[in-house]
Formats: sequence, structure tokens, C-alpha cells
Amino acid sequence: MIVTISGDPGSGKSTVAEILANKFEAERVYAGGIFREMAKEKGMALEEFLKYTENHPEIHRQVDERIREKALEIDQEGLTAIVEGRVHFHFLPKSFKIFLKVSLDEAARRIWKDLNNKEASLSRNEEAVSSLQELKKKIKQRIKTDQERYKELYHIDILDESQFDLVIDTTNLTPDRVIQEILDNFPL
Repeated sequence: MIVTISGDPGSGKSTVAEILANKFEAERVYAGGIFREMAKEKGMALEEFLKYTENHPEIHRQVDERIREKALEIDQEGLTAIVEGRVHFHFLPKSFKIFLKVSLDEAARRIWKDLNNKEASLSRNEEAVSSLQELKKKIKQRIKTDQERYKELYHIDILDESQFDLVIDTTNLTPDRVIQEILDNFPL
């Protein structure tokens, strides 16, 4: 089985993916891991590689294809794959597709907290910001940029909730409550 998790920045995608992967003894497949893998293959630091991708949109296609292939391989082995990323629901149409959304204020609060926690900030791909207000602007810009990128690359709207099997607003929910909501709606 394949579960895809998409959603807004700060909605808890990574946290939920990690918990589900542990709960189902599944393999977690995510764009960040693939980007790190590809950067290493090119002999680049991750930050350098991410800058490189800005002028090489084909890299995004390659990352998406690697994720799709890896998830299908795991599924063919009879195992569960938890796939985290903005567009993977599109490439894995038979997956159980989850979309996590969150208010902008709560997203900024969560990301700000992570950015100010040295250990948690290592897993974030947000640029440095000096205030919560600046972070909110960056989040809004990131959402707009991602939405435009994937419309251009794949002709899909990543924010169209009708494409998902389950949509959860995580604004006022703990990770445990989100997991329970997923399990309550999980196809068996």
C-alpha cells in the first residue's frame, strides 16, 4: 500500500509521515531525502544543489520520478510506503491521498518555533527570517511559487482538495489527534 501526504507548509506533513511510517513499519519516502541523495551524487552541498535546481527545473521532474519509482518498488514488495511531498498524489493515483492544511498564523507559529530550535531547524527548508511577520510573507510566497511551479510542470493545482481522499485541518489538532483521524478514515 502507498499513502501520500501533501499539504501546506507547517501543517505537520513530516511529523505525520514519521509517525505513520513507525506505526505501519513502513518506509518513508520524501523529496528532502531524494534531494540530499542527488546533491551527494553531484558532489554538492544540499544548499548549493537547491540553488542549482532554480535554473534546472528538470531536477524537480527527476526527483518526482525517483520518488514514484521508489514508492512503487516498495509497494510491489508487499510493504507500505509513506510518501511525503506536494505532488506525489498525482504520480501515485492509487495511493491513499491525504492533504493536511493549516491556518497561516498557526503555520508561521510552528515553523518559527522550529527555526528557533537548533535541532528542529535542520529539517526545515525555510530561509532565515527575522520576525514572525516576515515568515508569514515568506510562507505565502512559497505557497504561491509552489502552486505556480506545479501548474507549469504538471498542469495540476496542488491546493485543489478534491484530489484527495482525506483532508484534515491540523490548525487546532495535536499530531496524535491527526493520526487518529487518519486511522479512523483509513481504507482496510
